[in-house]
Amino acid sequence: MSKPDQFKPNIISNPDGTYTRLLKFPSTEADSTSATNHVLSKDIPVNPETQTMVRLFLPRNVLGSKTKLPLIFYYHGGAFLYFSATTTVFHEFCSNMALELQAIVVSLDYRLAPEHRLPAAYEDAIDALHWIKTTEEEWVREFADFSSCFLMGTSSGGNLAYHAGLLACEVRDHLGPLEIKGLILHHPFFGGSERTESELRMEHDRILPLRASDGAWKLALPIGADRDHEYCNPTVGDRDGIWAAIRAMDCRVLVLGCYGDPMIERQMGLAKMVEEKGVRTVTHFGDGCHGLEITDGSKAPGLFVELKNFIY
Repeated sequence: MSKPDQFKPNIISNPDGTYTRLLKFPSTEADSTSATNHVLSKDIPVNPETQTMVRLFLPRNVLGSKTKLPLIFYYHGGAFLYFSATTTVFHEFCSNMALELQAIVVSLDYRLAPEHRLPAAYEDAIDALHWIKTTEEEWVREFADFSSCFLMGTSSGGNLAYHAGLLACEVRDHLGPLEIKGLILHHPFFGGSERTESELRMEHDRILPLRASDGAWKLALPIGADRDHEYCNPTVGDRDGIWAAIRAMDCRVLVLGCYGDPMIERQMGLAKMVEEKGVRTVTHFGDGCHGLEITDGSKAPGLFVELKNFIY
């Protein structure tokens, strides 16, 4: 994620229908016992059929207390093709976020494309929301504030948080006692058939060049879908009923981006659209590149300040 063209879909299709990813990334094991870690983590299965799981992050300082913490569902980036909840950069980000925000972070290991094209990842997100309201997992039962739940994602995870949030509103009567208070879209990954000025200007961006985005969407979208499918382009489709439900839930939306991201105009346009739907919308756009706070941990504290202001 930190090297040129790293989002280029280096994926080989095998004769047996499987795929081989040529890019490999370091991963980190969960640790729920270390006496030195400020944040504990553990992996919990969610759905044996889809083989999904979540990695939970809990600040050590709440152990032995009756403190209830906000619940943040986090969806990693990777253009829907790469990475997992175990990938080191996302593990470290979630660990730091749990500590700085004093929150329980639930990082979802969702199914990837092209083996599982969209909407599989969205379905996994809703599945995990249903799972958490019934699980007997001790960290969740003892420390999670179900009335203060947020869906957050980076890049393709931001796209996932957006669509999962809309889907959650449709099934909100079945999610109680879980209450979704906000969607946090961190450098969300969107597109469309018509190029924006920023996409053309930054066509050869070292983090997310246009050819890499094009290749990723070709592998992630349903077969036969074009770039103006609603999974890719949030400005299409009639969803007035869902927006009415979001307003009724008083769910707010935070959109974060960087001016050096080829998708900045799409992200700013999304924020404007959501605000025009009557949903409380907060934005923060600054200098930097796509996925900045993930690839450069020194930039994360500034992001955490924005998240605190939004959550608390």
